[in-house]
Amino acid sequence: MKRTIFILLWIIICVPAGAQTSHRDSVLTQARYLKSIFKTDEAIEALVSVMSPQFFDEGVMAELADCHFQNGDYEDAADTYTMLSSVVPNNVLYKVRLMQTRYRQRAFPQCVQTGREVLQMDSIPAVYSIVGDAFLQMEQGDSALWYYRKSLSLKPFNETVASKAFNILVNAEDYDGAVAVCDPILAEDPDNFKIAPLKGLALFRKGNYEAAIDLFQRQEDIGNDIYPIHYYLGQSYWHTKVIYRAEKELVSAWQIDSSDVNLAYSIAAVKLEAFRPFERDVKPWLDKAWDMIQPDPVMMSRLHQQYGQGYYTQLEKWDEAIEHYKEAYRYNPKSYSTLSTIAYCYERKKDYKQALEWYEKYMQYARPGSRGYEFAAKSIEYLKGELFMEEK
Repeated sequence: MKRTIFILLWIIICVPAGAQTSHRDSVLTQARYLKSIFKTDEAIEALVSVMSPQFFDEGVMAELADCHFQNGDYEDAADTYTMLSSVVPNNVLYKVRLMQTRYRQRAFPQCVQTGREVLQMDSIPAVYSIVGDAFLQMEQGDSALWYYRKSLSLKPFNETVASKAFNILVNAEDYDGAVAVCDPILAEDPDNFKIAPLKGLALFRKGNYEAAIDLFQRQEDIGNDIYPIHYYLGQSYWHTKVIYRAEKELVSAWQIDSSDVNLAYSIAAVKLEAFRPFERDVKPWLDKAWDMIQPDPVMMSRLHQQYGQGYYTQLEKWDEAIEHYKEAYRYNPKSYSTLSTIAYCYERKKDYKQALEWYEKYMQYARPGSRGYEFAAKSIEYLKGELFMEEK
């Protein structure tokens, strides 16, 4: 719906609609059905057809706002919910939906403002949580934590909100506070698959490895076979010098996720402490870690070739081109033609001594009779003449 319609409706003195026609009711019913099957564009068109600048039809406008929201048109949804909230200021639903719309728009300060207006009318745990989310998006962790705590005080067993509060506290290294967030849920459900591992992480970060082992081991025993359980159980056993258990758990973690270079290093270190044969058991894990931190040489060579070509062909920045071509050759020493390109760049910048040196390196690999060989041979002859003249 065009924004001009909103403006027109807003400036008119709005009064509740009188007797509703059967046509209006029929259209409203049809629009709700169309919305329910996600034909929101058709629903909006139907709703607009029964709107009148002479009356403010709250029911039609509420459905229209909901259609805009469902359609992902958050700007028009926000405008409509703002109008509804102004005309019907005591309606909590309209303010809640406006708050949600502001969050979807990433208008986080406005989301917070609207959320606070809602909370003055009613203490709703989910609203506290959304306001906390908005503060978190604005990187205001302390404010977010305050709202998460308020939400949890009203709904203590909300695992999602507890997890958000936990992450803020752990990042702030408040491990006791993080444990305290977990305890109310675990008091009712000691083996909670989501919250128990979080408490274990806080205990591990705090350095309370024995308690962390007890918690993680219990999770493993009851079938929680996820990566963090094995990883932190293995790390906790390593810290307490139970090396054979540390090795077992860390290898189990690797079987679930083999993308962490620190895990590969940890396995190698644990195996070394367990006096496993270096060549057979330790070195392969060190090699895995090494390979994970080394870039793909073929790709790196190609990337540097493209950098060099750009500086060479378009910008004629010979120093930059030379550095990239040298890196390309370092990553791929079999790219012999790169040696000739480096030499040519030195020649263009009139560094004849370096140019001659790199052409001669290229000639060690160039195939006699090839175009590259003939070009380099002529260049060498020319450069020697130039250097001879410089020495005179």
